[in-house]
Amino acid sequence: MIRVKRVYEVHGRPERPAYLVERLWPRGLRKEALPLDGWPKEVAPSDELRRWFGHDPAKWAEFQRRYRAELDAHPEAWRPLFQAAKHGDVTFYYSARDTEHNNALALKDYLEARLAKR
Repeated sequence: MIRVKRVYEVHGRPERPAYLVERLWPRGLRKEALPLDGWPKEVAPSDELRRWFGHDPAKWAEFQRRYRAELDAHPEAWRPLFQAAKHGDVTFYYSARDTEHNNALALKDYLEARLAKR
């Protein structure tokens, strides 16, 4: 099972294994405050896609399509997360304010679709 949580809502130790799925470190958060099993920056959307999207819900469907295309082009970025999810529960942390339209949810959907196919 893949869980998705906002990094600013972590109280105590994060659920493990825990991965930050952002290209940039969350603003205002010390690295020691968030013990992670990984920070695979390459799995996050490209800077261009992230800027284009701007967390605009009207662009959500197109963002997901473009992000899936980026993920398809770089399986080495998401494969470790896929393997971790294959072996048990994992948690993806994100920093966006929008809890319904963010790259962590899109990545979760992408990987869960692949897990369902195996």
